[in-house]
Amino acid sequence: MHYPWWYVPVITAPMLIAAVSIVHVLVSHYAVGGGLFLAVETAHAYRTKDREYLAYLKGHTKFFVWLTVVFGAITGVGIWWTIGLASPLATEVLIRAFVFGWATEYVFFVLEIASAFIFLYYWGRLPEKTHVTVGWIYGISAWISLVLITGITAFMLHPGAWLDPATRSFWSGFFNPQFLPQTVARTGGALLLSSLYVYLHASIAIRDQRLRDLIAARSARPALLGASLILAGGVGWYSFMPESAKAALSAAAVLNVLAALIFVLTAVVFVLLYLGPYRNPGWLSPGFAGALVLFGVAAFSTGEFIREAVRKPYVVYNVVLSNQIFPNEVAQLRSRGYLEGALPEGRSWTNAYVARHFPQVMDSADPSKIDEKKLLDLPRSEQIKIGEVLFQYHCNDCHAVHFGYSPVAMMLHGRTEEMHLEMIENLDRAPFFMPPWAGTREEAKVLAAYLASISPPRPGGMAPQ
Repeated sequence: MHYPWWYVPVITAPMLIAAVSIVHVLVSHYAVGGGLFLAVETAHAYRTKDREYLAYLKGHTKFFVWLTVVFGAITGVGIWWTIGLASPLATEVLIRAFVFGWATEYVFFVLEIASAFIFLYYWGRLPEKTHVTVGWIYGISAWISLVLITGITAFMLHPGAWLDPATRSFWSGFFNPQFLPQTVARTGGALLLSSLYVYLHASIAIRDQRLRDLIAARSARPALLGASLILAGGVGWYSFMPESAKAALSAAAVLNVLAALIFVLTAVVFVLLYLGPYRNPGWLSPGFAGALVLFGVAAFSTGEFIREAVRKPYVVYNVVLSNQIFPNEVAQLRSRGYLEGALPEGRSWTNAYVARHFPQVMDSADPSKIDEKKLLDLPRSEQIKIGEVLFQYHCNDCHAVHFGYSPVAMMLHGRTEEMHLEMIENLDRAPFFMPPWAGTREEAKVLAAYLASISPPRPGGMAPQ
């Protein structure tokens, strides 16, 4: 209500955030784990005078920098672009609450970029110890960036003591109940994913069996450690989850299946790593490495989806609702009207839209305000148009219309308009993970008219009512 709505057909705007974010997360975790891998392995190659291994690591570093620094930076900017448009109020809250954290992260990000380019382009021109030190500067800086970002994203699921104005500070928000388990899990993900990416790259790029076996054996231990940390962090993530989030996870069958899938896939990867690279390095082949990467990426991406889903009906738990309003604004919007918005003065975007297209419903005593009762005097076709606006602002964050992500029309087969109205006025009760209705009864009626206009008839072949 504080910002205009950004409409993305079919997939919805928040799912576009998810698509961009998952790609970035997969690359950024490689940036962390891969940086640590390069620092450790370059030191090992220098120490053992293994020139073939050094030549491979130099080539891998070029691939690493292009993927993580160039493509990773592009997708990182893409995240800011999409969240700024699709979830502006939540973005505003995160910026205001964590200005110090964002500023610190940018410092380390600049340090990452500088050290990555120095590590690559001064290869062979720096003393060995200095070169390895630069690699460690990159790896540690990348891990600190991961910790900083994790503290902020973990806050979105459980702000903890930050919710109490008496204890609200940057530190109470950053060191929230989800911080430690998510940091453990993401550190594990960085170690595991980077090893899996290295396996795939090495199996394709290296023909020398000795060198391939060396990489397989040396990367097995951090990969196994990473899988273990993911499982430990996942248990902690669930243990420190808010009760409503646990209920949302339990109530959604698909989330139960996906949660089980994460642990199964991670366990499968652990077993394959143990039997393959750890015990039998010679097993490493493009097919074997590709299967490991596929399982690892599937598990990690599924975890990201669940992390987002269990926050509903919030974007930031107990701070910003999924329809981009603050929880304490619901009562005000129910009184003055959702179309009016919750701003204390001035017009909301929806108010301006109604004033322009339906001037006949504006209050005669105060033309800047909507006379809610006049909404029901409009012809039904115009009520439906206003109902569509209400749907976009109040519901489209989680639902497409006919096709795409969670299409609302497909959930309304055969319902009457009265049933729509009852559902709207009790949104947060059935099901409980939807935001409460934040409008007047008149607005609920025009939204019900819109839902009735898009609801398919009762499917044929059903038992008679």
